[in-house]
Order: sequence, then C-alpha cells, then structure tokens
Amino acid sequence: MVRLQHYSAMPVHSDSSAVEVVADQVAFDQLLQSLADEPLLAVDTEAASFHRFEDRVYLLQISSRERTAVVDPLAVESLERFAALLADPRIEVIFHDADYDLRLLQRQYGIRAARLFDTRIAAQFLNEPGIGLAALLEKYFGVTLNKKYQRADWSARPLSDEMLAYAATDTRHLPALRDELRGQLEARNRLGWVEEEFALLEGVAWAPVDTTESGYLRLKGAKALKGRELALLRALYDWREGTARRLDRASFRILNNEPLFAMARQPPRTLEELQRVKGIGPETIARRGAEILEAIEQAMAIAERDLPRLPRLPRRPPDPAADARFERLKTARNAIAARLELAPGVACPNGTLEEIARQAPKSLADLEAIPTLRRWQREEFGKELLAAVPEPPSAPAAG
Repeated sequence: MVRLQHYSAMPVHSDSSAVEVVADQVAFDQLLQSLADEPLLAVDTEAASFHRFEDRVYLLQISSRERTAVVDPLAVESLERFAALLADPRIEVIFHDADYDLRLLQRQYGIRAARLFDTRIAAQFLNEPGIGLAALLEKYFGVTLNKKYQRADWSARPLSDEMLAYAATDTRHLPALRDELRGQLEARNRLGWVEEEFALLEGVAWAPVDTTESGYLRLKGAKALKGRELALLRALYDWREGTARRLDRASFRILNNEPLFAMARQPPRTLEELQRVKGIGPETIARRGAEILEAIEQAMAIAERDLPRLPRLPRRPPDPAADARFERLKTARNAIAARLELAPGVACPNGTLEEIARQAPKSLADLEAIPTLRRWQREEFGKELLAAVPEPPSAPAAG
C-alpha cells in the first residue's frame, strides 16, 4: 500500500522558482480552471517501469509560461478536466518525446492530446546533435538537469522536495524551448514537416501484448534453445512473470534473464546447486529458492512428446529485384538526407524504403499508396525516390 503525501497547492522551492505540488481534487480543479485559457501548456509524466510490473502514471507535471505544477495522480479522484484541456484544439500541448507519455495516458485514462508540439521531434528535424531534453536545455538556456532521479521510484510516497523540483524541471523550460525550435523550423521551412509528424503522434495508443507468441519466446536468445531447454525457460519465465505481477515489481527485480537461460541449459535440482547459478543472490534463494526448483521440476516432468517446439514462421519468398530496388532507394535517401542535413532515418526510415521497393511505384500518385510515406516526404523528394526505383539502363557494349 503506497502511503500518500497530501498537499494542497503547497510550494516547493527549487533553484529557479516555486513549484506548486497538488494532491487533492479541489486544488487540482482550481489549477486546471486557471489554465483553461492558456494558449499552450507543457506536460510530462513520471512512471515507474524500472520498479513496477505494470507501468502507470505516478506523477504529472504541467507548466504554462508563468506557472509550474506537479500533480500527484494517486491523490486525485478524476482527471476528466485535465483530459478536456489536452483535447481542446485551442491549446497547444508541448511534450518532449511524447510517444510513451501519450500511450500511458491513453491506456490508463483514455486521454488524448488534440494539438501537439514535441520538442524531441522538432530537434530531430533541425539535426540537433543532442536531442535529449538535458542536451537541449544545456545548449539553449544553460540549464543543467540533475540525472540523479532518472530511474527513481516515482510510485513511492512520500516524494522528497528535491524529487519534486527535479520533476518540475522537465516542463518548466518547455514553452521557451518550443519557441526556440519552432522559430528555427519556420526559418528553414520545416514547420509543416513536423506538424505532420505531430498530427500522426496524436493518434498513438497503447499496443496490446502480442499473444500470438508465448512471452518467453520474445526473450533474446530463446529461439536458440530446443526441447527440454525451451520447456525449462518457459517454466522459469512463467514463474518469474507471475511473481512479478503478484508483487507488482519489475520482472528483472525478481530475476534477470541471464540466470533463466543458465538454468534452462543446466537445471539445478537442489538448493546447493541453485547457489552456484550466477546472478541468483542469497536473498532470492532464501525467499524463492523452493519456488524456482518447483518450476524446474515441473518442466523436467514434461514428456518428450509434449516438449515445446518453435513455431515455423512464414517466410517472404526471395525477391532479388526488390532487394536491388531497396539498395538503390537507400543510396538515394542517404544523398537526400545529406543534402537536407537530416539523419537518414529521420529523412525516410528503412521500413518505408522497403515498402517502396516491394510496390515499385511509377508515379507520385502511386507513392500515395505507401502508408508510412509522409506527405512532406512525397512533396520534398518523392521524385528522387521514384527515379531510384527502376533499374538503370545498361551501358552500351564497347566496340
């Protein structure tokens, strides 16, 4: 049970200004009412995937140009008015690297933003050498972010004043950073490019877990195992995930992947043998050693005919012509990226080039059928991509 630290718009002092910390519904509603007419709001969330099995929003930061507040969502009953603010097309909502925040807000609260500005994407389209928030704030404002709390447990209560001040820094400077980056994008005629990216980002949603493949098979290296080894890995993985879910702890905090593979290859059968497995500490053995050995025994008892086998996945038939088109497209894209001073993956990712290579479009209209190709890409260098699709004519034979 998390112990809440109750605040009611209580100020926390940091190096630059006071931070309002809100942890009751009345204060939260008053804050949102006061922000309702703001033209832009900066937003960030703090989650706890490094500590908890199922991630959720444990802290919410909101800044206008003049005001910064940190909200404890565990202590308020409703985020409906906050959702309405983000959905208001009159308000520009600024994030830095919005993707995960938006997916988490959508999954947990059904919240979506209607008019985004993502400073990380803006920095990518300006070819900034460092696109992290810390690098950008240092470059443009001389602000140094303290990295001490990057992996802090934001689900814990109470939170220290230092943690709350740290969290506030993530949004306090975003309005000014947005102004700086937007001005540069306008000067380089790239604002329309990023606005198309922002519009697509507004539709992101939490992706459900792919249940077509057992979870243990998604572990790196799992598909190199066979038969009994796979059965052991499956049993140990299922035990770990079940334990992590029950305790609401990150899976790696129960047991890392390395010991799982070590035990799948050479299963210990006693506590003494378990103690020799690298990566399993004395506390884990004392508290969960019997459970681990039980999972191993269950896997060892599976009959040979019932051992798991790797599923055969359909393979795309070889297409040398498409492969050659992809290489030509990649060469063209790299030249385009160099000219535009963009990272190749920002100019046009390989996945989009592969789809163009498979479909072999002949016109700009055909390019519209490529779902991942943006309008700005088609307009800016669509003709150059099309020119790379057909095989170049062979040089005439000499003599």
